[in-house]
Amino acid sequence: MLFNSFGFLVFLPIIVIGFYLINHKFRWMWLLAGSYFFYSFHEPELLILLLISTVTDYLCGLKMVGASQKLKKICLAISLVINIGMLFIFKYLAFFSNSVYELLAFFGVEITPSENLGSYTFSNIMLPVGISFYTFQTLSYTIDIYRGNIKPEKHFGIFALYVAFFPQLVAGPIERASRLIPQLKENVKVNLLNIQKGLILIAWGLLLKVVVADRLGVYVDKAFANPDSPHSLALILGAFFFVFQIYFDFSAYTSIAIGTAQTIGVKLMQNFNRPIFSVNISEFWRRWHISLMQWLRDYLYKPLGASKGTKAKTIRNLFILFIIVGLWHGASWTFVAWGFLNALLMVAEYSTTSFRKKVFKTLKISKKTTNFLGWITILCYSMLSLVFFRSPSFKDALTYINHMFQLNSLHINILHNYFELILSFTLIIIVQTIHYYKGNAKIYDLVIGKPKHIRWSFYIAYIFIVTLFAINRQNTFIYFQF
Repeated sequence: MLFNSFGFLVFLPIIVIGFYLINHKFRWMWLLAGSYFFYSFHEPELLILLLISTVTDYLCGLKMVGASQKLKKICLAISLVINIGMLFIFKYLAFFSNSVYELLAFFGVEITPSENLGSYTFSNIMLPVGISFYTFQTLSYTIDIYRGNIKPEKHFGIFALYVAFFPQLVAGPIERASRLIPQLKENVKVNLLNIQKGLILIAWGLLLKVVVADRLGVYVDKAFANPDSPHSLALILGAFFFVFQIYFDFSAYTSIAIGTAQTIGVKLMQNFNRPIFSVNISEFWRRWHISLMQWLRDYLYKPLGASKGTKAKTIRNLFILFIIVGLWHGASWTFVAWGFLNALLMVAEYSTTSFRKKVFKTLKISKKTTNFLGWITILCYSMLSLVFFRSPSFKDALTYINHMFQLNSLHINILHNYFELILSFTLIIIVQTIHYYKGNAKIYDLVIGKPKHIRWSFYIAYIFIVTLFAINRQNTFIYFQF
């Protein structure tokens, strides 16, 4: 079920009202049933994988209690093999198998999948929605138990709800058991202020999605559909719009997820902290997709010995980290390239920190100037690197970038609608101004506590804007494909 669908607008009030009417002891049943219904609304068979992951980590977690170190390692290995195995089969098997075939073909060995697999092809494997998110979430649970950071949850229903909690199941944020499970056990009382804040976050997220992100997506789709277009300025604008489209799109999902959870008294972590205003690449990744980067920091980067190794080891680990980041987002060489570009910039920043400080000090360049130059650098980097993220193939990405830099045409009105262009720029400026001063987390400050006439002015303006400017097509959120 999509957050930006009519079905969700019916589903959410039923869940929230039912939650507060049901006795606290049975609320987990209500939320779990609702979560499974939400996830399996279009494809019920996907529940099988979710249940396999749930049962595996629940049993492995319990088995580790009081167990020997050897048994703990066996339980952890079972969890890793099953969870990562499912993720590999459904997300990466086709990519790696095709890469092997292409490599063999390069050396003159022609093998087609049909020779070994009959009429079956790996491309027939369906990518389950949200598998990258709930796989990482359940893995963090078993790893934390293995490390002794948390105790296993004995109540299977509560644990199953932790894995399948519908607000953040499909696209995060990736929550830790130590933070989410205790909240799922709380006896939440009706709090009208919390419900109001949650509804405002949901409304804000819907506006970001259907009015802003989807509008930018129309231009982006047109630009990336013609990577060899002679209109280089239009390609540059397409890359520029995609930076904001993907940010507003994922930010919209997270706002709706956080708002939805808040209506039933659950506080999910923030997944964004205004990353578009970052002045260097390390700051950008501390602000962008926070839950994923914290997960990778705790369960990949630190175990690699990042904080204890030599400079060369740190550089190696940065490349490993961001190649994984790229592959997590998608099973394609375009995502590997995107991750590699991130690693390059991170390494360049890490290796030249002291040198740059000396240069800026020698030239007496102010902090404001360096921050501005850093912000421009990150924006340009994002435009360039995200071309690989958005392009369907590595070849298309290179073609797109090549034609971007030819600068042989000033034509940008590829939609033949200047009003849409002006409106797109206007919306970016308005939303970014709001983000700069409030961010997504406290968007409700614009409404709550204000005089009645101001609140109602906001409500009427919101209805007017969504009714008049919403894009009339039900687009999935970009991160649904990951």
